[in-house]
Amino acid sequence: MSKAGTLDLASGVGGKIDKNEVLSAVDKYEKYHVYFGGEEEERKANYTDMVNKYYDLVTSFYEYGWGESFHFAPRWKGESLQESIKRHEHFLALQLGLKPGQKVLDVGCGIGGPLREIASSIQHIVILSLQVLSQTLDFVLTSCSKTSVTGLNNNEYQISRGKADFMNMPFPENTFDAVYAIEATCHAPDPVGCYKEIYRVLKPGQCFAAYEWCMTDAYDPNNKEHQQIKAEIELGNGLPDIRLTHQCLDALKKAGFEVVWDKDLATDSPVPWYLPMDTSHFSLSSFRLTAVGRFFTRNMVKVLEKMGVAPKGSQRVQAFLEKAAEGLVAGAKKEIFTSMYFFLARKPLSETQ
Repeated sequence: MSKAGTLDLASGVGGKIDKNEVLSAVDKYEKYHVYFGGEEEERKANYTDMVNKYYDLVTSFYEYGWGESFHFAPRWKGESLQESIKRHEHFLALQLGLKPGQKVLDVGCGIGGPLREIASSIQHIVILSLQVLSQTLDFVLTSCSKTSVTGLNNNEYQISRGKADFMNMPFPENTFDAVYAIEATCHAPDPVGCYKEIYRVLKPGQCFAAYEWCMTDAYDPNNKEHQQIKAEIELGNGLPDIRLTHQCLDALKKAGFEVVWDKDLATDSPVPWYLPMDTSHFSLSSFRLTAVGRFFTRNMVKVLEKMGVAPKGSQRVQAFLEKAAEGLVAGAKKEIFTSMYFFLARKPLSETQ
C-alpha cells in the first residue's frame, strides 16, 4: 500500500480548489461546524459543498498518513495496521459472498484503495483493469467470466474525471448484485434517503454491507464533554451529524431492507482500533500517525506553507485533523463512539416478502 511523500502532501492540499482560494475554503468549511458556531441543519442542507471541501482539503493528508485506504479496522495482536485494514476489507467481501460474474457497487470509494484490495481477494482467477467513465470509476475484473466493481464518489478531486452523489445515483433500478460502503455513508445528510437509493439500485434478494461511524448508546446528548467529542469528530471528518447505531438500523428498515445481522466490531478488537492515533502509543510501521510523527508533519506543513510550497490554510487543515484524532480517541476510550458498526442487510425478493 503506497503512501504519498512530503511534496505530494504539500502540493495536494486543496485538491481541485485553486491554491489561492484554499484559505477561504478552510474558513467556510470550519464555519459549517458546531466547533466554530455552525448548525447541523446548515451542514445537512449544504452537505455536498461541505463534504467536497473536506476531501479537497484533506485527501493529501490522508494519503500521507494512511495510504490508499482511508478507514480503521479491528486489529489482532501481532498484526500491523495495514494488515488489519486489508483483513477488514476482505471480511466485507466474504460477508457479501462476492464472486466472479457479479456487478458490485462501492458507495463512497475514495481513491479506490479498498476497492482494489477487495478485487485482489479473488486474484487467482481474475485480472484487475481500470476504466474511468464519465460519472464513475469502473474497476473491471476479467477472467473466463467478469466481475465489475463500480466505485461511486461525489468528490471530483479523488476521482479526477467524474463524480456522482450517493443520494442520487446515476444507475437504473436493480443494477447491482451487491453493494458495500466503508465509513462513507456517514457523510449522508439523511440515512433513510441514502439507504433507499442503495435499495433501489440493488437487485432483489441481494445484500448491502457497511461499516458506519456511530455514537453508541453510552452517548449522552446532555453531557457537555460528550457534545464536545462529537463536535470534534464532525469537524475533523466532514460529517453533517453522527447517528446512533439504532438509528442506522431504523433507517435500513424504513428503506425496505431486512437486517441479517449487525454488530459493533470494535468491541471484540484485541488491539484498540484507535491505537495508531493515541499519543501514548509509538510505532515505527505507522510512524506518521504517532505523536512524534504528527509533530514532524505539523512543523513540516508550517515551513512549507511559509515557503509557499503548500497553500495558505494548510496549517489549519492539519489542526482540525489533529482535533479529529483527539475526538476519535476520546470517544473510543469513553465507549461513546465507534468507527466500525457493521451490518449486513438484504433486499427482499419482492416488496411483499
